[in-house]
Parts: sequence; C-alpha cells; structure tokens
Amino acid sequence: MAQTKAEGRLLKTTDLGLLYEGDCLDIMRSVESSSVDLIFADPPFNLGKAYTSGMDDAIDSSRYLEWCENWLDECVRLLRDGGSLFLWNLPKWNISLGSYLMRHLTFRHSIAVDFKCGMPVRGRLYPAHYSLLYFVKGQRPAIFHPDRLPLQCCRHCGGEVHDYGGKKSVMNPSGVSLSDVWTDISPVRHAKFKNREANALPLKLLDRVLSMATDPGSVVLDPFGGSGTTYVAAELTGRRWIGMDLHAGEAEKRLSDLTVDRELLDLLSSDKNTLFRTRDIRRRAETGKSWPMERQALC
Repeated sequence: MAQTKAEGRLLKTTDLGLLYEGDCLDIMRSVESSSVDLIFADPPFNLGKAYTSGMDDAIDSSRYLEWCENWLDECVRLLRDGGSLFLWNLPKWNISLGSYLMRHLTFRHSIAVDFKCGMPVRGRLYPAHYSLLYFVKGQRPAIFHPDRLPLQCCRHCGGEVHDYGGKKSVMNPSGVSLSDVWTDISPVRHAKFKNREANALPLKLLDRVLSMATDPGSVVLDPFGGSGTTYVAAELTGRRWIGMDLHAGEAEKRLSDLTVDRELLDLLSSDKNTLFRTRDIRRRAETGKSWPMERQALC
C-alpha cells in the first residue's frame, strides 16, 4: 500500500483499503509520490448542489477550475509511470480540465458515457452524456486490458441488433471490442442496488475502469469518495485502495456490508467478456433461432 500520513481522520480500514474523512488536497499531499496505479476522480460539478459537508458548490468558474487544477497536480504527482487517470465530469468542465492535463499527462481517450438521467433544458440540446477523460503518465499505460462486450441482441427474440458487417462468424469469442462511446451504463435506479439517494455512480462503470487499467493488487485512489462505489469495486476485485471525502459516512456504511454489491458484481461479470449473454441464448432457443454450432460451443 502507498504510504500515507494523512491530515484527515482515518474512518475505516480493511485488508485492502484506507478510508479518510477530510479535504482531498490535505490527504493527497501526504501520500507518497509515484505510488498509485489508477486515480478515478468524480469531483463536484459546481452546479449549486447542497452537500452534507456544507461545501460551496456554486463558485465562480475561474475559482472552480483553479481548485480542480490544484488537486489534479496532486494526481499527476501520485501516479506511477504508466499509471492511469480517469476524470468524470460534465463536458463543459472537462474541455478545460482536459486541456490542462495535456500539459502533464498523455491523452488516451475521451469517452462519452450515455447517461440520460436529467431533464431537458429549454433552449439547448438535451444533455444525455457525461465525459470520462482517460490520461496516462508517460507514453503508454503499464496496464491495459479492456473488457469485451456481448453482441447486442433483441430483448424479445434474442436476434442480433447489428449484422457486424457480415463477419459474425469470425468475431472474437470473448466479445465485441470496447469503444469510446459507452451506451450500456445506466443510472442507479433499482432500489436493491441503490446505495445513495442521488448521484451514485454505477458499479458497472467502476468495474469497467478498474478492469481496464489495474490488476489485482494495484493501488487505486479516488479523491471524492461519495457513496464509495470506487472503493467497493476495488474491495470486491482485490485492488488496494485509498479513499477520502469531506463526509465519508456513506462510503463507510456501504463498505460495512458488501453483500448486495457482491451480488450485483457477480451479475455484471456474467455479462462481459463473452460473445453472447446467457439470457439471449435462452431467448433464441425459445423463438426457434439458433447460432452456428461452433458459436454455440463457444458459449
């Protein structure tokens, strides 16, 4: 684990992680340089939201960007050579923050995450995606093994939604290559899997990021813990982690019982790195459709 003598209050420890309550800048400044493999940052969006911590989420744009640049400087310092930074924010802010990071890190991808969870805004296009910027320290990532996705199939008959250029028979049996547009990440709505009243990041999102840029035993840091999704994903997949938030009570509570999250992660794992989902195979069988024998064998 990266060495830290954090200024914040140590709220919880596990065999894999440390959860602090306090200002992220104070805590990150106490962490050893070049000791972290992955940083996932989901900062406040400066939209005037009322946070439990009482922080001001409606400051001048220039002050907000300056604050972001301060903690991003710490992110750059903490990353190992080849380490990855994922920055989750509104496109409005990530345009400027991405430009700033280009001076310090190597750009990898701008990922658009389809996330229809807001109301249309009068006089503007309906905002339907978040921006996820992916940077690496150095010329290339030390770890990069993105998940593959199953074929998109009709939920009624199990038939393929796309013909994939007529090359279905020679596709990778582990699934379709991941693109930089993610349309399968849904807001957390199901009461069973919802661990926060608002703005909880889906476990699927963090599982995908951790799978792509870390290995078991890698060190993961998230400076804005919120409901603790990053820490839960790290804990359940064997990654070491450092977490913090001005008010870390929600994350602490969630980490105390991972039963529901473990069940959800098991469901997510069965729907990745495979060409066909089990439920789609079942639907095709029920409607009299079938795949070539070699494909069925691969399933």
